[in-house]
Amino acid sequence: MNRDAGRRTGRWTRRRARRRADRAAGQGAGQGAGAWARVYGAGPWHLLGLVACFVVAGYAVTRVVGAGIWLGFAVWFVGAAVFHDLVLWPLYSAADAVLRSPSKLRARPDGRPPLINHVRVPAALSCLLLLVWFPLVLRGAERNYVGAVGLSTSPYLARWLWITVALFVVSALLYAVRRWAAGRPDR
Repeated sequence: MNRDAGRRTGRWTRRRARRRADRAAGQGAGQGAGAWARVYGAGPWHLLGLVACFVVAGYAVTRVVGAGIWLGFAVWFVGAAVFHDLVLWPLYSAADAVLRSPSKLRARPDGRPPLINHVRVPAALSCLLLLVWFPLVLRGAERNYVGAVGLSTSPYLARWLWITVALFVVSALLYAVRRWAAGRPDR
């Protein structure tokens, strides 16, 4: 009798360990996605998102080829990738290293949140907006924009600045709330 109980316990333990491994492999993948995650390497939502990205990219390629501007687009795409890797990446890596150097920005042992991400995220979003809209923000496309739309590019600089201020204000408020919550005695 003890021998059978031991076998059942052994099987049960192995089965439970297998389920735990499946859950760990498919963590964040949803209920019952462990076997899928073991085979594929991620959950089914990852594959669905990846397929959706390829569908959108394929659609964009068909539009570019259909418009007959594929060569210019390819040159722009390769140039943007090279510009990002050789110029922008070192620049914002250096800026991040400068931001991380003061001791105020690092994580603190008393549980207070670090300031670095509350500076990094709004700065990155603001730079991304500037990168996307720089011809209009810096008024480099004034003649073309007025000719195409009939409006001036003058409001874009003020709008970009206001959005940047709003991003930093929201980030500062979030930092204040996190710092207040970290300082509460019941934590």
